[in-house]
Amino acid sequence: MSDTPPAHRRTASVADDDLLRQLGYTPVLTRRMGPFGNFAISFSVISVLSGCMTLYGFGLMTGGPSVMLWGWVAVGLMVLLVGAGLAEVTSAFPTSGALYYQAERLGGRRAGWYTGWLNLLGLLGAIAGIDYGAAMFTGAFLNLQFGIEPTPGKIMAIYLCILLLHAGLNLFGVGLADTLNKISVWWHLAGVAVIVGVLALVPSHHQSPSFVFGEFVNDTGWSSNLYVVMIGLLLAQYTFSGYDASAHLSEETSNAQVSAARGIVRAIFWSWLAGFVLLAGLTFAIQDYAATQASATGVPPAQIFLDALGEGGAKALLLIVIVAQLFCGNAETAAASRMAFAFSRDGAMPGSHWWRQVRNGTPRNAVWLSVIAAAVLALPSLYSPTAYAAVTAINVIGITPAYAIPIYLRVKNRATFQAGPWNLGRWGVPVGCIAVAWVTLVTVLFCLPQTRPEHGWVSVTTFNYAPVALVVVLTLAWVWWRVAGRRNYKVPAASASRELAALEEEVV
Repeated sequence: MSDTPPAHRRTASVADDDLLRQLGYTPVLTRRMGPFGNFAISFSVISVLSGCMTLYGFGLMTGGPSVMLWGWVAVGLMVLLVGAGLAEVTSAFPTSGALYYQAERLGGRRAGWYTGWLNLLGLLGAIAGIDYGAAMFTGAFLNLQFGIEPTPGKIMAIYLCILLLHAGLNLFGVGLADTLNKISVWWHLAGVAVIVGVLALVPSHHQSPSFVFGEFVNDTGWSSNLYVVMIGLLLAQYTFSGYDASAHLSEETSNAQVSAARGIVRAIFWSWLAGFVLLAGLTFAIQDYAATQASATGVPPAQIFLDALGEGGAKALLLIVIVAQLFCGNAETAAASRMAFAFSRDGAMPGSHWWRQVRNGTPRNAVWLSVIAAAVLALPSLYSPTAYAAVTAINVIGITPAYAIPIYLRVKNRATFQAGPWNLGRWGVPVGCIAVAWVTLVTVLFCLPQTRPEHGWVSVTTFNYAPVALVVVLTLAWVWWRVAGRRNYKVPAASASRELAALEEEVV
């Protein structure tokens, strides 16, 4: 997983820029990211120390240990197929626009338009979800260290500070982001090893393998165990998102047709392995299941640390998790800002002329747009946790279908699709069909109620806002298309030949 040597990277960058001109764009971003750096950004965005930790309490309720562990195995395999299908299309179209550009080329303007809005709003929701989760864990740490009560107002203040930190780091350009993402990979792997190792060696009591891999818990109120198992798969599916970051950073990556595609697949694979080890280590170390669920810290993994290690050990492990979450949010900010830049470059967003500006090879205005939008999305958390959940649902309900659209169009246009150097060969169509079917299934699952309403009535605490989020996203996209999109949104035509691309390069 070592990076390409600088001399080879410069040679590859010339070919990358030539290809980008063929795809219709003049290179303006700086190519300073190699294969390992491209893998690192998707690995950092998936972040098992963010997703698994934040949603562990959800898993304890919806199926318990057996569904968390075996569900992780099953979902990871299916996501690997989705990632492989997306990687194949990315190899053919390595641009910052990623999913929407791919959909545009394979399915036309409206396919690109709706894919772009789903992807963009999903990425912005991801920043909110990741950084707010980091704020919650920071609040738990401050509670243990200083006795500060983690009220919604204090969590919001921490959250805004984290957003400002990520804006500042991303303004320094892709070079710093690349370095931080590389550090993030080793921090995550070492962090998982330390957490699991300490939880395996220090506590005198551990759960049995039959409990970890066979215990089923249903605290949802639903009587159907099959339904609870399906809902329980969402922990893994929530975590396995954001790997399109490798595609969004492809215009800043050398040998992008291969590096970005491999980055997607490798990030999923290594996250799959690391996440399984982490979930198993946490579950073996549970001392009191009910107390873990009802933790006063508001963070069940923190209660596992406390019960197993005491306050000092718990705070040390919480710091490992918080730093990993900060790496994750920083990588997601980079990916979202590149998507906002690319979408504005094609005239799709209000104020596109502002957000597509680049200074010193970095889309700085798009960085500020991303963090400000994430701040606004999290404001409902001040008065309602369920309202905040409704907004962050935009992340999954937006990104997940957006993954499937270019894969579906690649299968539909199998006769004319021109594969890039990284491709699945004759397996492209069957893998694509399985990927689309899986995304369809999990999109439906996201829209189902996760807890049974009391007395048969839906309340603000039991209503699943994900379908509302999906309708809102699609309605906004439809309205803006009617108002301005069909006039302003223009993805440039691809050059017909390498000769024309070479001529354009001379002119530039």
